[in-house]
Amino acid sequence: MTYLDNAATTFPKPRRVLADLNFCLKKYCGNSGRSSHALSLKTSEKIYEAREQIAKLLGCPAPEQIVFTHNATYALNLAIKSFVSEGCHIITSDFEHNSVIRPLERLKRDLRIEYSQISSDGDISAALNSALRPNTKGIVCSIASNVTGDTLPLQLLSDFAREKSLFLIIDASQAAGHMEINLEKTPCDALCAPGHKALFGIQGSGFICFHDNKRRESFIEGGSGSDSRSTEMPIMLPEGYEAGTLSAPAIVSLGSGVDFVREIGLDEIKRKLDMLTDELKDRLECISGVTIYKSGTGILSFNYKNIPSSVVATELDSFGICTRGGLHCAPSIHKKLGTLDRGAVRISFSYLNKTCDADRLYRAMKEIEKKI
Repeated sequence: MTYLDNAATTFPKPRRVLADLNFCLKKYCGNSGRSSHALSLKTSEKIYEAREQIAKLLGCPAPEQIVFTHNATYALNLAIKSFVSEGCHIITSDFEHNSVIRPLERLKRDLRIEYSQISSDGDISAALNSALRPNTKGIVCSIASNVTGDTLPLQLLSDFAREKSLFLIIDASQAAGHMEINLEKTPCDALCAPGHKALFGIQGSGFICFHDNKRRESFIEGGSGSDSRSTEMPIMLPEGYEAGTLSAPAIVSLGSGVDFVREIGLDEIKRKLDMLTDELKDRLECISGVTIYKSGTGILSFNYKNIPSSVVATELDSFGICTRGGLHCAPSIHKKLGTLDRGAVRISFSYLNKTCDADRLYRAMKEIEKKI
């Protein structure tokens, strides 16, 4: 099998991640923050180590400002609904995932907010200035498209938000683990990411890195393991947002994955991903009828003739090649690309992929060319 669907979930995981996960499940895995026995304390220690690893990777001011969630979608909902106020206007981009668009649509109905999308092409600074309104309160956007790999400059977004006194919420789902992010140099109010993609954790892990350690209004309350007499959630992070039992195994795997990423180095990861996408692009360009869209951050999307992307993805699956066809939960960018009717076949590499994976996909497409 050749796995090329890493933008959805990385597979396989590094050996150290599997080893650390196995050790957690077998040897300690108590309930963090709920008991004072050795297994619980060991789990708490490992969860804090994961916070430290993420803080070091992202340049987050303090580990306590890392709040763990189930995934990036939960993180984005929590961040957006903690910062957005009634009747305000939000700026976002034209390649947002539904994890951004659907919460904004819900708030549009419930709180009468407005939002507008800037183009990810051209002069981003001019587009941001043009989108400003008197009631603009913040920017919520991804810095890497999950369809094209196209990027937005975090430095520019951070500088603009500070200059205009706007809050800034970043979706780093396709960026964390693939791009250099230093929140000391490019601060934002909240950066959200999953653990199961380029950070090599397992499903069920995600986080928000907040700019400070104060809890705002949110939609989640419950057990926190501290100040149990109070009917209110703790006012400080991370406990203020981490209601209920944390998914310790998933968090441990995430911490191990981040450690792996830091050891390899983001420059080396980027070099390999660029090499793989460039080589695949060169091969696919040799096949008549293939249309290639933008590529970057390990992602390359294409279509073949007028065939629905889901059909092509199914054909590739018959050769043992895992890709993804469809709209990838990001209809705005497909509308822009003119592929809203058939989507696109997405190839997404991880650092663990090899050149032979690109070769195998190319050979499979040559066989599909003969067949359809």
